[in-house]
Amino acid sequence: MSHLTQNGISTTTAPGQEQWERFTSHLSLRPETRIQYDYRHTDGQLFSCVRKTLEECRNARDQWLKNKA
Repeated sequence: MSHLTQNGISTTTAPGQEQWERFTSHLSLRPETRIQYDYRHTDGQLFSCVRKTLEECRNARDQWLKNKA
C-alpha cells in the first residue's frame, strides 16, 4: 500500500476509496500503535481519522456517513 499523503495531500482520490496505514505514536511514555484512515466519499468529500484499530476507524466513518445522510 502506498502512503496516505504525498506532500501533505491525501492520495485517496477515487470516489468510494479507503486507505489506511499503521504507525507508532510516541506522544505518550509508551509507544502506541495507531491507524490513520482516509475515505473519499462518492461526493468527493474526504473523511480522515486516527484510531486504535481499523474497526474503530470504519465505525467512525459509518457514523460520519450516517450523519451526512
